[in-house]
Amino acid sequence: MASPTARPAPTVGFDLDMTLIDSRPGIRACYRALAERTGTFIDADLAVTRLGPPLAEELANWFPAADVPAMADLYRSMYPAYAITPTPALPGAREAIAAVRAAGGRALVVTAKYEPNAKLHLEHLGIEPDAVVGDLWAEAKGVALREHAAGVYVGDHLGDIRAARAAGALSVTVATGPFGPDELRAAGTDVVLTDLTAFPEWLAGHLAGEPEPSRA
Repeated sequence: MASPTARPAPTVGFDLDMTLIDSRPGIRACYRALAERTGTFIDADLAVTRLGPPLAEELANWFPAADVPAMADLYRSMYPAYAITPTPALPGAREAIAAVRAAGGRALVVTAKYEPNAKLHLEHLGIEPDAVVGDLWAEAKGVALREHAAGVYVGDHLGDIRAARAAGALSVTVATGPFGPDELRAAGTDVVLTDLTAFPEWLAGHLAGEPEPSRA
């Protein structure tokens, strides 16, 4: 039997919320502060179960449509004070970025989060990708992934699978967000990992040309 053919070191894109970071504590705190500031009820506990899509989609559940742009601006301005410090890195996040670098590849973050706030999270946690692109969701992420020639996109959401497909990239998903392994597989991801602690081993096998097993 022919031996596997090694693959070149890839550019790997990573989602941010619930892929690299557990942003629920910070986002919950920011929504509660926004509710207090505006006098509008927001179920922050419910909102943090729906992370992934753009901020405006969540705010539309609590504010009239005409007010959503202004509320989004207010939320983003409040975000650094309430959301950065309480937000931890998810297990394996730093090691995943390091594994890409150690293999000679490039690591980038492509996220729906407001780009300046995404960068604040990464700086606070000492996670240093080669590039950060914010304000993109689902298929729109595919544009940035193509521009950076990413061959792999790692995320936790069904929208991240769509992003990888739009970019012609391999979809790797971690079951640390709102969807379990079965839902991620049903949505067409190529690889499911329990979390990012499994990513370095998967990447080594991928670069060695091994088949793509699901690990969760």
